[in-house]
This record gives sequence, C-alpha cells and structure tokens, in this order.
Amino acid sequence: MRYFAALAVAATASLIPAMAVAQTHATDVTGGALDTGDNGWVLVCSALVLLMAIPGLSLFYGGLVRTRNFLSVMVQVGAVVAVVSLLWIIAGYRLAFGEATNGWIGTGDTWMLGHTIDLLRGDSAISERTFALFQLTFAAITPALMIGAWVERARFGWVVTFCALWSIVVYAPVAHWIWGDGWLATTIGTKDFAGGIVVHTTAGVSALVAALLVGKRQGFPKQLMMPHSPALAMLGAGLLWVGWIGFNGGSALSADDNASTAIINTQLGASVAALVWLALEKFKVGKPTGIGFATGAVAGLATITPAAMYVSPGGAIVLGAVAALACFPMIQLIKHKLAIDDSLDVFAVHGVGGITGSLLLAVFLSPTLGGVGYDDGVTMLLQLFAQAVGVGAVALYSAIATAVLAVLVSLVIPMRVSEDDEREGLDLASHGERAWEFD
Repeated sequence: MRYFAALAVAATASLIPAMAVAQTHATDVTGGALDTGDNGWVLVCSALVLLMAIPGLSLFYGGLVRTRNFLSVMVQVGAVVAVVSLLWIIAGYRLAFGEATNGWIGTGDTWMLGHTIDLLRGDSAISERTFALFQLTFAAITPALMIGAWVERARFGWVVTFCALWSIVVYAPVAHWIWGDGWLATTIGTKDFAGGIVVHTTAGVSALVAALLVGKRQGFPKQLMMPHSPALAMLGAGLLWVGWIGFNGGSALSADDNASTAIINTQLGASVAALVWLALEKFKVGKPTGIGFATGAVAGLATITPAAMYVSPGGAIVLGAVAALACFPMIQLIKHKLAIDDSLDVFAVHGVGGITGSLLLAVFLSPTLGGVGYDDGVTMLLQLFAQAVGVGAVALYSAIATAVLAVLVSLVIPMRVSEDDEREGLDLASHGERAWEFD
C-alpha cells in the first residue's frame, strides 16, 4: 500500500508543473485580444447550428419519408455529422482555413488543430479553436443536407463513405475558395456571408447529381408517396429555423450590430417566404399545408443566407418573397416535368435558394437599396459577374466531383439496397430496428 501511495504522490507532483503550464496558456490567451463576449457568442451559435442537424434536419427529413424509413434517415444524419466532425478536425479545417498560398487549398501546419491553442482567428477577437468549432458545424450539416435526395433507397455504408469523402474533396476546397481567402474571394471578388454558395449550392447541385445516379424509388413518379408525419416535419423545420439564427448570426463572428442585422434579416426572409409559399399553395392546390409552410421557411432561410449581413431588412423581405417564387415552381419542374427523384427537394429548395440569394446579393448590396455598399471600384454589374462566376464554378466543380466520388465509392459499396429491402423499409432492412410499432 505504501508503494501505491508513493506512486500516487509522485504522479500528483508531476502533474503540478503541467497544470501550471496549462493555466499559463489560458492566461496568455485571455490577457491578449480575446473578447470573451464574442467568443462566447460564437460558441453558443455553434451549438445552435448543431441543433439544426441533430435533431432539426433529422426530424424534418424523417417526417417527410414513409414510416418504415424514418429511423434510417435519423441514423444517416447522425452518422454523417459524426464522421465529418472527425475528419474536419483531422484534416478538413486545415484544407479549408489553413494558410492561403495558392488560392485553391489551405496549407500550413494545422493538422489536428496543431499549433493553434494560443492563436486568435485572424483579425477577429475569438480563438482559433472556437472558429474551427463553428466551421465544423457548417461542414457537418452540409453533406447531411444531401441525404434528402436519396432517402428510402440508398445503402447506409455508401452514404457514410460518400459523404465523408465529399466533405474533404468538395466542401473543404470550396470553403477555402470563398471563406479562406482563396481565388474566388481574392481574385474574382465573390461574396458569401454564411453559405449560399459554400453550403447550399454545393449540397443542392451534388444532391441532384446523386439522385440521378442512385435512381428513382420504386413506384416513382406514379405512386403517391406521402410524408408520414407532417407534424414532425414542421417540428424539424422549426428547429432548423431557430438554429439558423446561429448559422447566420454567428457568421458575424462578433456579438454586435452585424449579428443583429443578420438575425433580423434571417427572420424576415424565412417569414416572408413561408407566407408566400402558403399563398402559392392556396392558389395552386386549394389549401395551405404544414409541409408547405415548413418548406417555404427553409427556402427563405437558404436564400437569405449569403446576404444576411449585407442587405437591409427591406432587401431581406424581397429576397424572402423571391425565394418562394423561385423554389416553388422548381419543385414541380424537377419532380413532375423532369421526373428526377430528388425525394425531399434538396436542389429545388437549398440549391435554387442558395443560388438565387447569391446572385441577388449583387443587387441588394447597393446603398440605394439599403445595402452595405460595394468595394472600391466595384459596381453592381461587376459584383453580379463575380457572384455568377462563383456560383458557376462551384456548381460545376460540385457536380463533377460528386459524380466521380459517387461512382468510385459504388465500386466498393453499392449505392442502392436490394428491391426487397427497399420494399421492406430501411429501418428494418438496414438497421434491424423499427421507429414505430406499426407501419
């Protein structure tokens, strides 16, 4: 016993210097330019964005599928968020926000967030690791958005593997191009406040390509495939809406009027889009629906995202209305005219919304419309050109890279489950569980 007691004393003594060093590091950071208010605000926003994915997106998508596939959607979202979170810390953050040297990909010694414990993020007053955490939540939810394109038929192993690789090959480079001082931001002048291009264009275009490659669900489009729980879908959309406050408000990276502007505009864009969507449904099908309200709100949120801090509240109202007017007919075009089974309308809502907001940003930046104005020497037409180049380059890259990745992964893990498994439902076939006692 004396031997073990001596070991315990020695171990405790050895920890004292280490604890002192750790305390010294913390003091050094706090004694610098770190603003604990801003830092705390971004930490809270990180939690809000994670709320968007788990449980927000899980419930939104889960309520839109048929009963026997509800659990499979939730497991896919959870697994994708988990694996991308891991990869982001290992390599993704460095590729997206490492030192900008060539304009295409981040460099520098930031693997596994090494050598960043005492560093502030650029000119901001938040810590590097707080910034990395906030960006982690963006990286995690973006591939999870694509799950809506292949629900009820994609193989679980393929989904997780594809999304993991996609986060490194597609998301991280695009984030660097625009947010990491890459070529689109510095050479072209493309702007994207919180992800109209980086998040919604990449996910929307990639989802459309993936839906084409995976193929249609059995019975689509002739068989009516109704959402099993509009109530759960509305609950999920509500969580997305609330979480989006962190998504856009946190992108200001400070607890100041910029964050307030982004949040007000986010609320207005979602509200107007939801109301206009209900009006369109009333005119088109005779009744405003809960699913319509939820879908309209998400379309408005996606559309205001790239412009949230740059435009006036009046501009946000217009963007919200345009979001509904653009995304509503796109659902009809994709599903009914082109018969593409993008099951939960990822491209029509997120892709079209993000692209629309990114382009109209060039218009509503104008000071005459209440926007923050253009950079020196830049006009509305030049900014519109920069936005169009950014959207076009990202859409093209996302489409090609998605097609290549999806096919390569399918050589090892097939994209689709068997026909019998699809009929049985992926809850039981893929996971051996049922979300409900009945089907």
